[in-house]
Amino acid sequence: MLTRDTILETAIFDILPGRGGDFEAAIAQALPLLAATEGYLTHRVRRCVEDPNRYLLLVEWRSVADHMEGFRNSPRFPQWRSLIGPFFAVPPQVQHHSFVA
Repeated sequence: MLTRDTILETAIFDILPGRGGDFEAAIAQALPLLAATEGYLTHRVRRCVEDPNRYLLLVEWRSVADHMEGFRNSPRFPQWRSLIGPFFAVPPQVQHHSFVA
């Protein structure tokens, strides 16, 4: 359940030109790895209208620790990266956000 206490992770993925379809297939395969993590609540993936090589991943977590320790330090994270990492033009921009309004 989403509450004011949840954390929103934002990840911006700039991918290699012309690889959008392949990236979308790969992230669809990778998302169950994310969803299997304790503290995961929900996610959305969006493609940028102005830049079709840019994607935004929004993930709701119970806490930053659920993401950083529960997922990033788990055996699922290397699998996640092996699926979507080959499409990155630059390293992803990842941040965590708390509720304001």
